[in-house]
Amino acid sequence: MSYSARSLLALSIFSFLLAYGVVILGAYVRLSNAGLGCPDWPGCYGKLFVMGDMATGLMEEAYPDRPFNEGKAIKEMIHRYAAGGLGLAIFLLALFMWRTRHKQKIAACVLLALVLLQALLGMWTVTELLKPLIVSAHLIGGMLILALLYRLVLKQLLFGADQPGQTPWVAGLSLAGLTALALQIFLGGWTSANYAALACPEFPACRDGLWLPETDFKEAFVLWREGRLNYEGGRLAAPARTAIHLAHRFGAVVTFLIISAVGISAFRQAGFKLRLIAVVLLGVLCAQVSLGVANVLLRLPLPLAVAHNAVAALLMLVLLTLYLYARGKPA
Repeated sequence: MSYSARSLLALSIFSFLLAYGVVILGAYVRLSNAGLGCPDWPGCYGKLFVMGDMATGLMEEAYPDRPFNEGKAIKEMIHRYAAGGLGLAIFLLALFMWRTRHKQKIAACVLLALVLLQALLGMWTVTELLKPLIVSAHLIGGMLILALLYRLVLKQLLFGADQPGQTPWVAGLSLAGLTALALQIFLGGWTSANYAALACPEFPACRDGLWLPETDFKEAFVLWREGRLNYEGGRLAAPARTAIHLAHRFGAVVTFLIISAVGISAFRQAGFKLRLIAVVLLGVLCAQVSLGVANVLLRLPLPLAVAHNAVAALLMLVLLTLYLYARGKPA
């Protein structure tokens, strides 16, 4: 491997690892209710750095309805610094690829465009006061950037000297699994953004021993509501939140069945590497289901809630690995 190729691989891996960290940080900020820790963007109360004296003077006059909370502000700004670093890393990655005329330079430019869109979504998350559609789109954007960076790394490693064989059936199932998982991740973001994670505090029943208590699916999935409303803490009534939670549970069952079929089908194929990926996939899938159940029964402890997001991203990456390996050629 040439020096240029090694440098590109190192920068790609660094960007991917940073993206994974940003996804986890974003989940931590959202789940610790620090999404509006800074009421403005890109700074915090008009400053680029959080300081203890922000609660005094002109800042109180500028944001009378948003009292300064140092802990939440620090969490929010750390996430912004990390996201800014990721944007810079992806810019350098795209620049490096264009200068070296790398065959994946278009993919790097797509990544750069996604980062700019993600920055806008981050700004709108604050300025639109945690509007659920924007929060959910921000989550999907982060996952998509993570997946594309991982794809870039994997192609430099997977399609080197040893070209994997093609297994079209497994590749097709893996793509179906990725589609189902993407929809489930959106449902998870919608559940979190509408504060519906504990609308059903029991398992496997929902509430008061009932599997299907009063629900309002029509109100639950209104994607866009007009007006400048503050969604911190949630605005939906209990029946709508229950509907969202039950939809997420149903989606989890469907996604579990599809990804299980993917893993079992891959395991039944010849080849040690394919079987190894399948075993890892099924293990991560079981871990994710266990975390989902534990979050309900333990009333959404922050470490487990963040882990649920982190393992969802990991599940996506393992599925993507299986898809690319089974496909057997660069895509």
